Amino acid sequence: MGYGIFIYRADSEYDDSPWERYQFPKQYLSQARKFENGWVVFLEPTRAKETRAFFAVAKVGGIVTDTRLPDMYIAHIEPGTYLDFGHPVPFRDGDGNLEKGLVNDQGVLSGMKQWAVRELAPEDFARIVDRGLAEEGSLETRVSSLSLDPGKSVRPLTDGEIRERNFQQTVLRAYGKRCAISGLRLINGGGCAEVSAARIRPSDQGGPDVGSNGIALSGTAGWMFERGLVGIADNFEIMISSRSNDPKSIGSMINDTGRLILPGRVSERPGAEFMNWHRENRFLK
Repeated sequence: MGYGIFIYRADSEYDDSPWERYQFPKQYLSQARKFENGWVVFLEPTRAKETRAFFAVAKVGGIVTDTRLPDMYIAHIEPGTYLDFGHPVPFRDGDGNLEKGLVNDQGVLSGMKQWAVRELAPEDFARIVDRGLAEEGSLETRVSSLSLDPGKSVRPLTDGEIRERNFQQTVLRAYGKRCAISGLRLINGGGCAEVSAARIRPSDQGGPDVGSNGIALSGTAGWMFERGLVGIADNFEIMISSRSNDPKSIGSMINDTGRLILPGRVSERPGAEFMNWHRENRFLK
């Protein structure tokens, strides 16, 4: 089992959806084959607007020819393995580049840094993932906890408790620990927020652990959202169900704009496919 990097831009021309598939041209096929059925980290290039650098990890389930386009391939992401980092990891820090395998004996970055698909050394993979999955406020690494032996799974990356904790950190960071519906930002003396991250499309209904499938909500707002008393329009307007027994009270809990209070980054806002799922399957019309 190998490890690799997929460079990803939300505004690219490729047919990518990081938690489902990654499209790439034939020139990268030999590199991708090295970590087929292995794990990858996703990297936003530094030239991308508001770059997050290394921002997620996932397992490649297999690589197939893209039947729609000549000389293009699709790397399928194994369901349930994609995970946004609670803490996006910079390409380099005070100690230099985290991807040490790109640095030659003279300390110079090799030309491979431009490759959109490339193999990643196991120790570099562990270093990046440890940073990305560190608990909030913790700088401790857990390299020893990653199972990097060939043929074994990277167990912490499929552990439900770790995935849930990281999903909460990812979404709450994006929303600044503020309820997207009410606009309230209540934090106790210990730094704990009153809000929590809710999945727009639940995990048991095929919803991925991706930031755009999450929304920060207070307890009451989360209860209403889960039960379909409120929904989200494509323009992020907050809709109140006509089947609610007290629409006036619900309306009083919505912030003055009548729309969700959103993260600054477009890629961290609720995805259209997830909002549509909630309207069709949860919202009481």
